[in-house]
Amino acid sequence: MPTPDASALAALGRVPSLALGHYPTPIEELGRFRSALGCRPRLLVKRDDAIAFGFGGNKVRKIEMVAARAQADGADLLITTGGVQSNHCRVTAAAAARLGMKCVIVANGTPPGRLSGNALLDSFFGAEVRYVASREERAPVMERVAAEWRDRGGRPLVIPLGASTPLGALGFVRAVGELVAQMPAPPDFVFHSTSSGGTQAGLVAGCALHGLATRVIGISADETVAGLQATVGTIVEGIGDLLGVDGTVLAASRPIEADDRFVGEGYGIPTDASREAQSLLARQEALVVDHTYTAKALAGMIGWLREGKVPADATVLFWHTGGQVGVFAL
Repeated sequence: MPTPDASALAALGRVPSLALGHYPTPIEELGRFRSALGCRPRLLVKRDDAIAFGFGGNKVRKIEMVAARAQADGADLLITTGGVQSNHCRVTAAAAARLGMKCVIVANGTPPGRLSGNALLDSFFGAEVRYVASREERAPVMERVAAEWRDRGGRPLVIPLGASTPLGALGFVRAVGELVAQMPAPPDFVFHSTSSGGTQAGLVAGCALHGLATRVIGISADETVAGLQATVGTIVEGIGDLLGVDGTVLAASRPIEADDRFVGEGYGIPTDASREAQSLLARQEALVVDHTYTAKALAGMIGWLREGKVPADATVLFWHTGGQVGVFAL
């Protein structure tokens, strides 16, 4: 097994971050869920859905890194983008509120007739939402908002989709260290939802830098395997550059494993498999997953177990990335 990269991990400890969440998030056995599936591998869940700040989820770990940089640079406006029910936008709005900054969200989609779910929380946190018709319009409108704010003497920060930048992904490099402290014998597999790539990049880089043999399996919410591998690989390279190691070598040190078979008809559209996964977890463990991300990731993990792709003596961890607010999007 590779050895931990002490210098890179020391550099990680020097990167500024905010303390928004309370860590470590719990790791729990999924005993009843495992019995219901009739599978032999040990099943665990990492409860990032239990992060309290801004209704939680994996985006909190990323915004802690990005907003710390914004604060240090004197930013007074956070600009970001996503769908109308974006978890990332909700957490960014919450961080802006906590820091006394303004927040503008560029959301692709139709303005809802009645606010619900994350869109309602965006309003509670004081964010301004500008709607665009397509994903392609998001980046130009964000830059336009930033230019308007600079013209007024402000200092905006544009945060890309999902805060899936090398800096944001450092939140999940740190999360791997948290996992190591909780589980001296690390899991053989980590399953999680992947889309904009930052969470997966942080987990992959974190496992490499900590010298873990853990396989990180990203279950796609929308993107193709090839697209995810390219995006995640680029972010991992950037992580290496931030931590003073060769990013190209870091990205090549681990395979980037993704599975796009569970997307179904598209982003946010439930499938029979995601409905089964959602119902089974709720009824067996009283845990809630949303159809856009976590239910499809859970369906992917179930698929791998049923297909015999996981050895019987393996320890499998499902990284619950939150998003349960989406259940209340009407």
